[in-house]
Amino acid sequence: MGKLRVLNSMGHTEVAWDVKAGDQETQAAVKEAEQIFQEAVANSGMAFKVEADGQTQRIREFSPEAEQIIIVPRAVGG
Repeated sequence: MGKLRVLNSMGHTEVAWDVKAGDQETQAAVKEAEQIFQEAVANSGMAFKVEADGQTQRIREFSPEAEQIIIVPRAVGG
């Protein structure tokens, strides 16, 4: 089961899919998640793949095989 979470000031957006299912619903969810990922990264968001053991790794390309991807917006200071 894959999951994309986008954290933002409005809470968070979540899209989930089951790679093993391979049905149209899964394909649509993966496509939506990839589009959200691309838009967020293009707008300076940072994406992290969360491993099963809790370790994180920054990624720059969407991977539907990832168990969980978290995207956080760029921090703005002032």
